[in-house]
Parts: sequence; structure tokens; C-alpha cells
Amino acid sequence: MALVVCETFASLMGESTRAGVPAYFIRLTGCNLRCRYCDTTYAYEGGSAMTVGALVDLARSQPHRLVLVTGGEPLLQPETPALLTELLDAGFTVCLETNGSLPIGAVDARVHRILDVKCPGSHMADHNLWANMDLLTSRDEVKFVVADQLDFTWALEVINNFLLAERLPVLISPVFGQVALQEAAAWILATGLPLRLNPQLHKYIWGPEVRGV
Repeated sequence: MALVVCETFASLMGESTRAGVPAYFIRLTGCNLRCRYCDTTYAYEGGSAMTVGALVDLARSQPHRLVLVTGGEPLLQPETPALLTELLDAGFTVCLETNGSLPIGAVDARVHRILDVKCPGSHMADHNLWANMDLLTSRDEVKFVVADQLDFTWALEVINNFLLAERLPVLISPVFGQVALQEAAAWILATGLPLRLNPQLHKYIWGPEVRGV
């Protein structure tokens, strides 16, 4: 029961409805997408093999009771669902960040899934697995990374088609250094919908190039 791990570290959650909350991060290696604006290309390959038990023990050694499993794309590795369940059984609150291209049905129902719907500006929108939308619950979140207003308009169509704003938190994430927060805020306000502006907090604190934060 081994996984290939890119890095582990303790930091503040940089995104999601838990932004700013201390957490332990487990970043797994490997991704099946190549988003144009990707900021974790170093997670595409490499890493070290670790067992589920060793990762849970590492999490236990930290003071934080919130764990984020991210990537890369965590669901590429067949042992990821087992890791999530073991972390939950150990008493952690567990979040999973996934790119939305792979089925999420095998993930423990207690996990808070953060599903990243790929907009056209990512050049990966053709990879969205729309069947996942029917599996989302109110404990999950959907994130749209927007590179421009065309992405935002496209995201609104998806939000309305799947009634997402009525079902769960919807996050609008401007591409860092490309879309001004004031601009994205204006787009959100104009919709009248309860969307959440979701800047990458860690980049504003530590800078866009720093790893392990």
C-alpha cells in the first residue's frame, strides 16, 4: 500500500472555504493534465514511495487536525482512497483537491472534496468528467480557475447548468498575476450569486515561487 509522494509540509490553507486555517499537506506525485498556468509542475514526476501507514503517522506527528491531500492529481494513484479513509479513521478532517478529470465515486463520503473544473483558459476543459457533478454533496466545493472574463462567463454557464451555487460552495480563483482581484470581484458581484472569491493566499504571503507553503 505505497504511494509516490512529492512533498509533505505544514502550512496555512491557501485556498478553499478553509483558506487561512493551519493544515498538514500531503502532495502526491503525478498528473494527467497539463494546465497552461500550472504552478506545481514539479509534482509531475519524481517523489518518494511511502506507505499509507507512514503518511498517517507523519500526520499524527503534527499539531494540525486538518489534512489536505493534493497533487498533481491524487486520484491517479490507486491507494489514495485508502489513505483518505485511514486519515479519517485517525480522527483528521480530510480535504481532497482533485482536477475533476477522474471519477470521485470511490472517495470516502466523509472527505471534503474540492473539485477543480477546468475552464477553457487552462487548455484542459475537454478533460472535465461531468458525471462527477451528480456525485457532489454540500460538504464538497467546486473551484473554477479563471484566466479572463471569458473563463468566468463559461464558468457561470456550468454553475447554472448544474445548479452548483444552490448545492455547495463555489470558488472563483483568478490566475495569480493575470486577473486582478478587483476585476474578479466585480464579475462576481454582477452575478448576484453567492460565489466566493478565492485568491491563492499562500502566494500573497510567501510569494509565487516558494514551495512547501
